[in-house]
Amino acid sequence: MSTVRTPAVAGMFYPAEPQQLAHDVRRYLAEATTFDFSPKALIVPHAGYMYSGAIAATAYASLEHMAEKISRVILLGPTHRVAVRGLALPGVDAFDTPLGRIMLDAKAANSISNFPQVGTSTEAHALEHSLEVQLPFLQSVLGEFTLLPLAVGMASAAEVAEVLEAIWGGDETLIVISSDLSHYLPYDTARAVDSKTAKAILNLQQPVQHDQACGGTPISGLIVAAQKHRLVPHLLDLRNSGDTAGPRDRVVGYGAFAFTERTGHD
Repeated sequence: MSTVRTPAVAGMFYPAEPQQLAHDVRRYLAEATTFDFSPKALIVPHAGYMYSGAIAATAYASLEHMAEKISRVILLGPTHRVAVRGLALPGVDAFDTPLGRIMLDAKAANSISNFPQVGTSTEAHALEHSLEVQLPFLQSVLGEFTLLPLAVGMASAAEVAEVLEAIWGGDETLIVISSDLSHYLPYDTARAVDSKTAKAILNLQQPVQHDQACGGTPISGLIVAAQKHRLVPHLLDLRNSGDTAGPRDRVVGYGAFAFTERTGHD
């Protein structure tokens, strides 16, 4: 019998009703700016859809040209509720969302389970929204795929990069890093801080600190891996909650980035 992580933030961060959720995600994707990319990796925000859904959709819409090739998603996001050392596997067989069940990649999980920085924490995953909110978008864009979700706590960029390297794969594997940017700054200050963070990411400069991005650790790990694999970063969207659905006195920053294989034009 399969063990399953059930949705923790359906009805809060996104609609719990399947038809409404599917409708909302399709609308965000239809309204997103499209890019002629074939990303190997994405950085995507993870707030409630009314705040960051449009920015997230810009990242996922960039998969349009290669969605049929992707059969596995490596999903990393920061822990917000439970502290962990290293990277934590969820210790379950599947993740459920209102749109259906996603089976986890047991073979990939086993391949990294002996790494000293990799552990298992069902508790870290149980209420964590940073990974969950990405799933309906992935289900809408990709259809059938397996998932390897990792909750990232106290770890180094090198430790994250080592895990990514072990499960890097080819065109069938997409890496998604879930992260918001600055938190609770005034609008103009946030724009300046987030612009600086975006420039660092585009220049493949790390570490990205946690006051710049709550997912700074997995972003920094991706940057290390991107340098090794000579990936090219692209900024797709950069806004904050003051632009989408909130007041401007205390905003949260959101960025969408794609990392592509280097070509002769780069």
